Amino acid sequence: MIHKTTHCAASHNSHFSHKSYKSHKSHKSLYSQRIRIACLWLAVLCSALTGAHAAPKENAAWAALKAGKHIVLFRHAIAPGGGDPMKVVIDDCTTQRNLDAAGRAQSAAIGRQFKQRTIAVGEVWTSQWCRTRDTATLAFGAAAVRDERAFNSFFANPGAEPAQTVLARQLLLNWLNGQPASDLANLVVVTHQVNITALTGIVPHSGEGVVLKHEGQILNVVGRLQITASD
Repeated sequence: MIHKTTHCAASHNSHFSHKSYKSHKSHKSLYSQRIRIACLWLAVLCSALTGAHAAPKENAAWAALKAGKHIVLFRHAIAPGGGDPMKVVIDDCTTQRNLDAAGRAQSAAIGRQFKQRTIAVGEVWTSQWCRTRDTATLAFGAAAVRDERAFNSFFANPGAEPAQTVLARQLLLNWLNGQPASDLANLVVVTHQVNITALTGIVPHSGEGVVLKHEGQILNVVGRLQITASD
């Protein structure tokens, strides 16, 4: 009888420990999620607070592009909503969130600004999402645009962020380091908010550009471009 009681107690304790372990894992996962959300909101707050310095930073960004051999990361132009519908198909725009009329006008305005300021554009990379391709095509023409999968959105798959960001950063550095000294063209990349935030810590608005320069193996932010449809 004592043996049975001891066995039952041990079984109960084992069951309790298993439940406690599962509960601990659940709390740990929830804590991690809350930390990630807090960091994102902190980035949003910092982005808003730097708005007061937007004009000098924007002037610096345009000056850098005018000098050449810089990178500008654009978030795609205005596409109402957030994320994408379920079961996105890369080559089927009807399954994705797309530019609206305001987004198409904003894309054209980006192209106008580059032409008016005589900014030299070398290559134009985009993610495989329709809204980034359309932004780039309306701004710079279809002939200049090519897909680069490293800049695909990982909004629905955050686990892909670390490896994808490392690859994206290396591609940018390779492009900069591979440019002939005489070539002053800039690289334009049209991608998504999550990608730009992972690379720079900045949460850009739709159609906003973040201009980068490199110092050794480090990419530094020069400034930001905020272009509206009326520009």
